[in-house]
Amino acid sequence: MFPAVRQDRLASLDAFRGFTIAAMILVNSPGSWKHVYPALLHSPWHGWTPTDLVFPFFLFVLGVTTAFSLSRHQVPSDRGPTYRKIIRRSAILFALGLLLALFPYFDLGELRVVGVLQRIAIIYAATALILLHTSRRTQAWITAGLLLGYWGIMQLAPVPGVGAGVLTAEGNFAAWVDQSIVPGRLYRGSWDPEGLFSTLPALATALLGAFTAYWMRSGRERSEIAAGMFAAGWAGILGGLVWGLVFPINKNLWTSSYVLFTAGAALEGLALCYWLIDIRGYRRWARPAIVYGLNPITAYVLSMLLATALRLFPANASIQERLFGALSFWLSPVDASLVYALGFVILFWGLAEWLHRQRLFIKV
Repeated sequence: MFPAVRQDRLASLDAFRGFTIAAMILVNSPGSWKHVYPALLHSPWHGWTPTDLVFPFFLFVLGVTTAFSLSRHQVPSDRGPTYRKIIRRSAILFALGLLLALFPYFDLGELRVVGVLQRIAIIYAATALILLHTSRRTQAWITAGLLLGYWGIMQLAPVPGVGAGVLTAEGNFAAWVDQSIVPGRLYRGSWDPEGLFSTLPALATALLGAFTAYWMRSGRERSEIAAGMFAAGWAGILGGLVWGLVFPINKNLWTSSYVLFTAGAALEGLALCYWLIDIRGYRRWARPAIVYGLNPITAYVLSMLLATALRLFPANASIQERLFGALSFWLSPVDASLVYALGFVILFWGLAEWLHRQRLFIKV
């Protein structure tokens, strides 16, 4: 539960994951959803904003860290404990996702079975099993199959009463599948941005992260590794933009173009951290992100629980409303909302810093 940090781990990877978690907390904790800068909101449908990069960045780095971790468990005799670890971690992540969905009223009739942590749990388990049981060549074919297959199905599979190739919120094939098989409540009523069917291309995001891990552990010179990451990142961004001309970049659908585009952007961010921190040795500036990245799920779950509690209690005038109102006395509503969210980021960085100083690393 509280393992020591290995000395051979890449600080850049922890920093990139930390920046991602800090961004997740920032965009999920505004003082008021009515007053938010557009860059801190998801794109309504087709297109993207900086906020649409956050979740795929986390899945990408999940693929990187999973590949690093499993590289030590490739001997068949080690597979039993490894399987138990995969099952345990996935179950905990999924259970935490259900906890966030149920908190604070625990009304099973309103339960949202799918969600952010549930998707992370499924993708972690699937990625780990694929990496354990297939060659890199097969993994490449699986990744390509997921992206091309999803594109083909979304364009060609007919939706009853709607037809094929419809990419509206209610008429797309992924929404129809989720309506048919996902139990409980869907986030948007008739569709869910973390639905089961769109988890398939999201798995490709993690697998692209795994290929990045292979490159980073290739034994090449670090400068060559960084250059390759930067080049591959730009290729992914360009490929996603071009593919987006026929299959639009869309976070809600997790389209194949979105996978390439966001994986390319993640590569650029990770490569920059790798060059600055692990090659150039500039670590001091990244310490807040590094400590965030050592306890990411803990910070995320607690921030979501606190945000919900402040928003709902007390019922007549919530603590969030009072704090936002106090900030709005001095600032414009949109700036007050941003400062409130930044307060969350700072608060949970303080928690992560305390855990780091206590050498407590809560492994989920």
